[in-house]
Amino acid sequence: MTLGLPHRLAAREGRLAGPTGSLAPGLAQANLALIPAAMAEDFAEFLRANPAPFPLLARGRPGDPALPELGEGIDLRTDLPRYRVFRRGIPQGDPADIRAFWRTDLVPFAIGCSLSFEADLVAAGVALRCHGPGRQCSAFDSALPLVPVGPFGGQMVVTMRAVAEGQVDLAAAITRAHPQSHGAPVHAGNPGAIGVDLSRPIDGIGLTDVQSGEVPVFWACGVSLERAIARAAPDLAITHAPGHMLITDLPANCQTNRA
Repeated sequence: MTLGLPHRLAAREGRLAGPTGSLAPGLAQANLALIPAAMAEDFAEFLRANPAPFPLLARGRPGDPALPELGEGIDLRTDLPRYRVFRRGIPQGDPADIRAFWRTDLVPFAIGCSLSFEADLVAAGVALRCHGPGRQCSAFDSALPLVPVGPFGGQMVVTMRAVAEGQVDLAAAITRAHPQSHGAPVHAGNPGAIGVDLSRPIDGIGLTDVQSGEVPVFWACGVSLERAIARAAPDLAITHAPGHMLITDLPANCQTNRA
């Protein structure tokens, strides 16, 4: 198994600019949130209160761009293909490098990602049209509430994968064994039952169609971070851009959890 350093170096050097969906099978991918230290304790408690969308892999030190628990030589300022910068909760752009935005009070949080379990689904025979080079699953706002803590709250974002009717139970069983990658689905079937509109994917990306014989299956998603940041409105916060993850050195089925 190739560890994640080559992918991180490719992002650092500008050779990896796109989504990480089908890259590095067998390795855990991570959502990223950089939160001002003044709000970090509320944010950490918010993650603990919402383990499905926010399975914590690691918490870093203020102003330190390294996360040695997750991989060799990680530099959080450069090692994701693309980031999203928020000012007062409003997105300001998706740069490929955040060194110009870095501050000594930013606290890193790395959160598990459902892209980590897709390779296991495919290996078990679950057909995923959204998995492969140049393809990715779609994400949607839902009506499912997050447990609020301090200034953080909002509604959950979910990913959707169209799964063959006869494979929904298998997909649920496989992903249930990946609690650090959001675990089992939060819903399968009628999107409207959880307030999802399949015509409105976040950022307009991913496959949104459900073909005959398929069921839309929904998992909690780390892009829920964006909704929590919008509600809390810190003066600065930075996340990954949707689909552009930190590729770690951890195995995809890792059970790491650091408060």
